[in-house]
Amino acid sequence: MTTPSMSFRCIKAIALSVNDFERAIRFYTDTLSLPPAFEDGKQVGNKLGDAVLLFKADWYAQPSEALNPRVTVETDDAIETEGFLRSRGVVISDPVETYGESRIGSFLDSEGNKLWFCSGPGPQ
Repeated sequence: MTTPSMSFRCIKAIALSVNDFERAIRFYTDTLSLPPAFEDGKQVGNKLGDAVLLFKADWYAQPSEALNPRVTVETDDAIETEGFLRSRGVVISDPVETYGESRIGSFLDSEGNKLWFCSGPGPQ
């Protein structure tokens, strides 16, 4: 029997709640001069280095001065990562699902914070 493994590589995406998607695109593109990020040919946010600021309109969290972004960590293989986390007794809050060519899941840290993980192309 093989022991599951995982490899956290980098922050892939930080999801930000927005009230007006187009206004957010203009702000990050025009005001901050960040390049656009695309998924399946559609702009989903803007790049910040190797990470993507992923704009989420009509999301569970509302824009706020309080910290509320969603952080997504890139892994080599989301399925293996989920198995590794489960083998360590970590709570999987969202089992891995496939979205386009990406696999995405989430887990709870020791404090109950939800962290997401993914593998596959994701936002470009």
